[in-house]
Amino acid sequence: MAHLLGAERLHLEFPTRVVFDEVTLGIDEGDRIGVVGRNGDGKSTLLKLLDGRLTADGGRVTHRRGIRIGTLDQSDVVDPGKTVAEFVVGGIEEHVWAGDAKVRDVIAGLLGDVPWHGQIASLSGGQRRRVGLAALLVGDWDVVFLDEPTNHLDVEGIAWLAGHLKRRWPADSGALVVVTHDRWFLDEVCTATWEVHDGIVEPFEGGYAAYVLQRVERDRSAAASEAKRQNLMRKELAWLRRGPPARTSKPKFRIDAANELIANEPPIRNKVELDRLAVSRLGKDVVDLIDVSVQFPMTDPVTGEPATRTVLHDVEWRIAPGERTGILGVNGAGKSTLLGLVTGAVEPTSGRVKRGKTVRIATLSQELNELTEWADSRVSAVVAEQRSSYQVGDKEMTPGQLLERLGFTTAQLSTPVKNLSGGQKRRLQLLLILLQEPNVLILDEPTNDLDTDMLAAIEDLLDSWPGTLLVVSHDRYLIERVTDRQFAILDGHLRDLPRGVEQYLELRRASDAAATAAPGASTTPQPAAAAKSSTGGAAASLAGADRRNAEKELASIDRKLEKLSVQIAALHEKLAVHDQGDYVGLTALGDSLRELEASVADLETRWLEVSESLES
Repeated sequence: MAHLLGAERLHLEFPTRVVFDEVTLGIDEGDRIGVVGRNGDGKSTLLKLLDGRLTADGGRVTHRRGIRIGTLDQSDVVDPGKTVAEFVVGGIEEHVWAGDAKVRDVIAGLLGDVPWHGQIASLSGGQRRRVGLAALLVGDWDVVFLDEPTNHLDVEGIAWLAGHLKRRWPADSGALVVVTHDRWFLDEVCTATWEVHDGIVEPFEGGYAAYVLQRVERDRSAAASEAKRQNLMRKELAWLRRGPPARTSKPKFRIDAANELIANEPPIRNKVELDRLAVSRLGKDVVDLIDVSVQFPMTDPVTGEPATRTVLHDVEWRIAPGERTGILGVNGAGKSTLLGLVTGAVEPTSGRVKRGKTVRIATLSQELNELTEWADSRVSAVVAEQRSSYQVGDKEMTPGQLLERLGFTTAQLSTPVKNLSGGQKRRLQLLLILLQEPNVLILDEPTNDLDTDMLAAIEDLLDSWPGTLLVVSHDRYLIERVTDRQFAILDGHLRDLPRGVEQYLELRRASDAAATAAPGASTTPQPAAAAKSSTGGAAASLAGADRRNAEKELASIDRKLEKLSVQIAALHEKLAVHDQGDYVGLTALGDSLRELEASVADLETRWLEVSESLES
């Protein structure tokens, strides 16, 4: 493979620290490299050194003659005075760019909901970010540097970007270097990983899962002071190996070595014990949404007359004690409205919401509102005014110990809250919420400003949290890691996803295909017309006897699901009142519960298949 660019003995110092010392590395044709490391260790700085935007204090960076380098920076600024079309394709005639399959793919994948001839000044921050990414990807580059490209992309957008980058170049040409905390994306796209830490860049073979294995092997031989870090990575590896089969087949590492490392690791979560604790803290009633619809007033864009927009329609969701659920949906689908119904911030237009008497709900919001009153206080003073201890699994920990578990150093305890980094504020925000001991925790995009190590630490803490957990996130890895089931909001309805995120993406692709194939749909690549439908994407409808048989089967499945729901509720009650010292009995009840839940999953899968065949 031909060499594209290289760095030799790079040395860079900032006034307070050495960022890089004697770093040597290279990028060849065909490289797909993910860059990981703690926030502030120099990941973005490394990209700036390699693409020539920053000059090192020592050493040198060399580029192959004529190399074309494209970069997406975290702080990219698009020209607000231009239209989207002007910024993305410049002065190129429409018939020229519309004839380029790559350009059409980028525009449809990133700018489906962005007005093609609209002014950039009128766009949201997330839309501007996607315009900047699209403008980069329509160009021809030998090397592409991407700094946090998944920011402002939903699950579907991230999957599209991964697919685009995998097919952008032939296998042994072009090169990609990407900084991201999205671990699914790293595994899907990258064939090598660079870890930036302690002034060096350490290379690893493979994507995120392979990196975790090699890091565990490295940490196993490290000093005793690294014990906590070792254990956390071992647990992460255990989940990767026991997770979805598709994930474990991709990494290029020794499966036998991985199995040996996790042989004595307990299950990631003790579901029976967590369910027992959740029921004892919550009772059997949490929050029930019964035939709930939500409408908001709006102005008809054509007539200008007052109208209403239905966001959620006939939603039924009975949240169980200890339930760990992820919510998926495109931006604007109604995820925040759904969570508002759970918390009471949104009132239903029709239907009713029933909350258990002992429910205490807390939300980890995106805005960091919980820290406003503590802005001028030191971290140590903030935690001193909270609870003196907190139960994590079977261990009692002080707030200081929890802070240490979440990556705070002793020196940082004396730092005013307003001077913390974004990731540190995020971790402190979570700690303050957990110290209130809610029994229902809502996480709304919790991965903002967190590096992969801190995400693993928070996931580890949530594994032992005995309550009901609801998560809205575009981070596919997080959703699969901390939740046991997923729902999607599609066309205003809440839909169970027995096969998880992959099933959601299939439904969205089917929806897009149905919209494209609809009578009157334009075959010309018009970006403004590329907005995605949110219907279920059904197969061709049935007719006659076949339709009647399908309707009968659907009704039968509904009856069976209702009976199973009653049996599961009864088992939850038995778990709550059962002798907690009778571990054999608890295990038997847990096994019965899992069998019923497996039957429900099978029936729901069949229900989805039949219902799709009935849709027109």
